[in-house]
Amino acid sequence: MKNKDLVKKLAKLETINDQLAAEIHYLDQLARALGFAEGLKTLKSAALEMLESDKGKEEGGRSSKEKRIIEETDFD
Repeated sequence: MKNKDLVKKLAKLETINDQLAAEIHYLDQLARALGFAEGLKTLKSAALEMLESDKGKEEGGRSSKEKRIIEETDFD
């Protein structure tokens, strides 16, 4: 790719990153307003706990790779 194309692509990626960061911040604030003390961090923990409890009730769901990716995602 030429330098001009790389600069355009970088600008597009920076815009997408800014949009995603703003959306995560908004979701974090919503989670806190709903009573999750640490926002997305505690929401994620609660969701994972619910999935684990459901796991015993029914087999299937997410693959172990998908679960690992979700557990490793840090919203701080």
